[in-house]
Amino acid sequence: MPRDTRNPNNLPTKTCPVCGRDFVWRKKWERDWDRVKYCSKACSKSAKQAPIAKS
Repeated sequence: MPRDTRNPNNLPTKTCPVCGRDFVWRKKWERDWDRVKYCSKACSKSAKQAPIAKS
């Protein structure tokens, strides 16, 4: 029985808005890929701690 595997060369990518690095789809993000914004917990945490610019 063939396994459902993804070709690593064809995985979707996104760019992290905090560090600017590209990151690739991961199995654990399968259901939430549309909501994933940051490449890591560290970037997510630093984005939430960023000061808010006042106009």
